[in-house]
Amino acid sequence: MNILSCNIGSYGKYRAGAYEHLAKIGVKHVEIGAPALADAEKVREELTRYGLTATTVSARCDVADENVAQNFAPAVDSAEVMGAKVIFTSVHAGELDKSIVYDRLRRVGDVAAKKGIKVAMETHPDLIHNGDIALETMRGVNHPNIRVNFDTGNIYFYNEGKTAHGEVKKIAEYVAGVHLKDTNGKLRSWCFPTFGTGVVDFAEVFRILNGVGFHGPFTMEIEGCHGENLTKEETEIRVAESVEHLRKLGCIK
Repeated sequence: MNILSCNIGSYGKYRAGAYEHLAKIGVKHVEIGAPALADAEKVREELTRYGLTATTVSARCDVADENVAQNFAPAVDSAEVMGAKVIFTSVHAGELDKSIVYDRLRRVGDVAAKKGIKVAMETHPDLIHNGDIALETMRGVNHPNIRVNFDTGNIYFYNEGKTAHGEVKKIAEYVAGVHLKDTNGKLRSWCFPTFGTGVVDFAEVFRILNGVGFHGPFTMEIEGCHGENLTKEETEIRVAESVEHLRKLGCIK
């Protein structure tokens, strides 16, 4: 069975009511920022009250800092308390030599491996923004605990002439997390609407990943469209309709 999660950012300025709404529509998992270790147990208990668990927590991973692995360790400890097996992060090499970046990521991977946690790198420039680049990065790092967070919307945002299902096929074996976003498909267009109203072939993405044994977390990240100003009700409807779209496709139950 596929694990469906929701990034709390999908609720925009109405995050305060997100847990209650997710429980109401049958979503049992969330992605949140990694809490401070001292707060992690309290946050976990709050999620439990709503029947929720954190499948992913997000954390900063600054490979420009030679102490990145040491700096990342508290997030690993927090994830362990939360019961999350995946830490989502965004990594940028910038002007650093790739060999240095790969070495620092391996050290981050070593820290995560001690707790049985995988670090999933977001579909962002300049290391993961399409399938070919992500494959190069994964082979360069060559660490079982450093993996890809495949973002179905970012593929279109950062690339022309590529599709989510076409790119995920290239790197499916390296995917440890997914951000589900629909999009109008235009380059650099901030338009990530209700699922089923854009160009992403979610059914094919699920089919490819299920085919290599990946069943989640598939995390909804509905970032909306530039210039919109939704009410709380409209925001909740968008999340609910997106879940229903995935159910109709047979991607989730």
